[in-house]
Amino acid sequence: MRGLHADTGYLLYRLGLRSGQLFNAFLQESGLRLRHYALLRFLATTDGALQRELSARLGYDPSAIVGLVDDLERLGFAERRPAPDDRRSRIVVLTADGRAFLRNTDEAGLRVTNDLLHPLGPAERDLLHTLLQRIAETELS
Repeated sequence: MRGLHADTGYLLYRLGLRSGQLFNAFLQESGLRLRHYALLRFLATTDGALQRELSARLGYDPSAIVGLVDDLERLGFAERRPAPDDRRSRIVVLTADGRAFLRNTDEAGLRVTNDLLHPLGPAERDLLHTLLQRIAETELS
């Protein structure tokens, strides 16, 4: 097992899987999955986005985005509205209920992160976040 843990890419993969498991477990009660949560978190940073933009920004297949948005609409957490510049297009926006759901899950999300990062002190967590953010800005932009 030591040989696999020497590979940084593999460690990131395994920790990503573990993080996903922990987040999915905390979301299970709501009927949502990590992909829904990621979509809600992204929508919280914008005034709305086209579905194709969501697909590109989140790295999900366009057909998956349609299903995720459908699920969030059913729950009243997101809605499709006419795009301001092109009324034939639809943007997806976060609703007040979606914002409330995110506020209500902030503490649980923090607990999941703390569970995953428990071996690290505050300065190490800050450094890890900074380094991961730098990589994400380059790779996921």
